[in-house]
Amino acid sequence: MSTKAKETPAAKGNGAASTATSSSGVESVLRRHAEDQFAAELAALQEVDDKQRPPKWKLSPWAVATYVLGGKAGGMEITAKYIGKRRLIEVAIATLATDRALLLLGVPGTAKSWLSEHLAAAISGDSTQVVQGTAGTAEEQIRYGWNYALLLSKGPSREAMVSSPLMKAMATGTIARIEELTRIPADVQDSLITILSEKSLPIPELGEEVQAAKGFNVIATANNRDKGVNELSSALKRRFNTVILPVPDTADEEITIVQQRVKSLGKALEIPAELTGLDEIRRVVTIFRELRNGQTEDGKSKLKQSTGTLSTAEAISVMNNGLALAAHFGDGSIKASDIASGLVGAVIKDPVQDRVVWQEYLETVVKERDGWKDLYRACRETL
Repeated sequence: MSTKAKETPAAKGNGAASTATSSSGVESVLRRHAEDQFAAELAALQEVDDKQRPPKWKLSPWAVATYVLGGKAGGMEITAKYIGKRRLIEVAIATLATDRALLLLGVPGTAKSWLSEHLAAAISGDSTQVVQGTAGTAEEQIRYGWNYALLLSKGPSREAMVSSPLMKAMATGTIARIEELTRIPADVQDSLITILSEKSLPIPELGEEVQAAKGFNVIATANNRDKGVNELSSALKRRFNTVILPVPDTADEEITIVQQRVKSLGKALEIPAELTGLDEIRRVVTIFRELRNGQTEDGKSKLKQSTGTLSTAEAISVMNNGLALAAHFGDGSIKASDIASGLVGAVIKDPVQDRVVWQEYLETVVKERDGWKDLYRACRETL
């Protein structure tokens, strides 16, 4: 199928990646960038935003918080992108308005990357300046690299240089994102120190430097379960203000998050089924919270804990998988049998230890809980 690029209002103004559509006008990209997907909301906030904006920011800090947490912009409803404590978001936004970088820290599945993307989209109108941290991340991905064909033919020059996302963000005064900072080797991490402290990037090969334009800052994310993998040096830690993102406080809060994301993803994936109620979501979230916390929700029974994280993100995955099963192999209505296999796969990460945990939980909790017999039978059949 042939495709053509269709530019969204957000993309026109800031050079963000365009949205691909098919010749029939149907979007062909699986996942749009936040600034494209929520372009109408960002535009509505810009219309009514009369508060002071830091240099180069598309929105004021107040409007950024409204975009992230939800609210009203004139006659438009702004959807909540993050459900949690408002003060945490305010601290994160205020940090980015200073010369300190922001480190979002938390267990897997606490929406660190999701929040990072939306903050960058609201502040800079571009969330695409990203360095993905891995054990193989090299210093060139933080600083700059070279087009070796041009380097050999013309020698060191700006033309032969390949700018990193951080270098581009410095030059344009926008937000750069670093995902999974603690997965990056320690010596590569330390290449950030000069960038964050001096707001400049030396280019010794050319005898030059790139100085950060106003508006530049960095949002990094890190998984606190990676503690001890590649610890940040004390010098680098001082360059960040750390905001710890917790798991949702209440079951209702977590259910709302799962419901919203499942609805959004189901629409994007064009799954021909919809959640008509919250019963299955509530059961998945309850199971995850109980095994995560090591006790039943009423606090009356202690439970063995799974080795997995059992995060909100994994609950979303279980529900999406169940929705697809119901749509393509069922009657379109999600049932216990549709979520059972996803539950087993999410809980049993260690085939020995977690299997014992899961079997005990099924027999002592699920089997005895009113209205859960169908889920008990479905889960037993998958073991």
